Amino acid sequence: MRDWLVHIKRSDHFSLQTQIREALVAAILDRQLDREEPIPSTRKMAKSLGVSRNTVVLAYQGLLDDGYLVARERSGYYVSDKALEGVPAARKTKAQSAPAQVPGLDWSRRLMTRTAQKPVPNKPSDWQSYPYPFLYGQVDHTLFPLAEWRDCARQALSKKWIGAWTNDTWALDDPLLVEQIRRRILPRRGIMANDSEILITLGAQNALYLLASLLVGPETRVALEEPGYPDARHIFGQNTEQLALVTVDERGLPPDPALEQADIIYVTPSHQFPTTVTMPLERRMELLKMASRANAVIIEDDYEFETNYVNEPCPALKSLDDEGRVIYVGSFSKTLFPGLRLGFMVGPEALIAEARALRRLMVRHAPNNNQRMAALFLSLGHHDMLIRRLHRAYRERWEIMGRALETHLPNSSRIPSFGGTSYWVKGPAGLDSGAVALAARAKGILIEPGRIYFGGAERPSNYFRLAFSSINESKIEAGIKLLAETIHTGGA
Repeated sequence: MRDWLVHIKRSDHFSLQTQIREALVAAILDRQLDREEPIPSTRKMAKSLGVSRNTVVLAYQGLLDDGYLVARERSGYYVSDKALEGVPAARKTKAQSAPAQVPGLDWSRRLMTRTAQKPVPNKPSDWQSYPYPFLYGQVDHTLFPLAEWRDCARQALSKKWIGAWTNDTWALDDPLLVEQIRRRILPRRGIMANDSEILITLGAQNALYLLASLLVGPETRVALEEPGYPDARHIFGQNTEQLALVTVDERGLPPDPALEQADIIYVTPSHQFPTTVTMPLERRMELLKMASRANAVIIEDDYEFETNYVNEPCPALKSLDDEGRVIYVGSFSKTLFPGLRLGFMVGPEALIAEARALRRLMVRHAPNNNQRMAALFLSLGHHDMLIRRLHRAYRERWEIMGRALETHLPNSSRIPSFGGTSYWVKGPAGLDSGAVALAARAKGILIEPGRIYFGGAERPSNYFRLAFSSINESKIEAGIKLLAETIHTGGA
């Protein structure tokens, strides 16, 4: 047997049988196995890999059933002719296939926008391997009701619902999910809406992109929070350079004169991103009055609407809007999981109709299977159960982190009045949180430097964010203490 044919990793997430099967399929499709060359016997393969012969037999049987292999009597296993139909000849090596160096297109002259150059938070993909991941937007998998989600997946994939997720619904959303959002989610924020006023999106960010595409042109003036959500700034900045950054205070977005000149106001009132402050009711009413005088549209990003476990939630701006000028954006990323990519927006029917038509040109609709699974998860009460579980866990972590910060980094942060999943921390003057993040990472601590959240000329470097949604409560105190030592020793 060729030594490259099959490699297995016993620590891998996939079973040994699956690894053997995938390795052989890859070798067949890459034309690394000739149809006249016998596949090693099950006994020889098992001995070579140090696995049970039954494991190899099951892998081979699956390949036989799927038509990749054929068994020849008293000869062994071979690649089937059927498996090679339509498969091109063996790939050339890089040295053989490298084209001659000729002048190519200057793509920098063709690009209408340079999005790849925009700064984005740097979060390692292997964050779960770090002992102290204070990363925002990630989830603790131990809190998620996997059995209930799996049950919803089985139901969604059953014959009863097969038409709900296999059909191309053109531009329509899953009616059950829309109903659950209208009946279960929005009333908690004081919002009443019709089905025609709700659009399912691929997360909140997709909603912001749709709104920017529909409402923002070169002359449109957009007011945003400073510091604020960097991707919202990037999205609106693709369509206009007229961005007004309004510095937030201890009550969120203030009544700044820039708001009187704005056409669009983007705001995160319930849990300001990233400072965590909550806008009180009187300021919300004042913001609505200013928008009315300026005839401006407000985009309310209620990204953590389900993580208020501290006090009674303040009504959403949308629920206080009598003029239909507030567009509400929500997401399931903070309660279900970010990889699901499901969000929604609520707005006037005419706007939602245009957003639906634009979404159809981009992605048609969110994946129907994900929509139906989420709809069943909500309708069966699993989402409410999850919210209660998250509230208990987050409340405990919120308190532990607050005490740890007060002990090891005193007077560096205020306790978020809303709850949420993070603290916004102000380090000593002159601190470079980027350098601290690098030094902390070497010690197993992941934090988010705050400079990226500022969009103005003055971008302080002594702020950073600590989230607790993805770290076990037993590790918070030790992680904060080690982080404080890293800061006090200059990152050494």
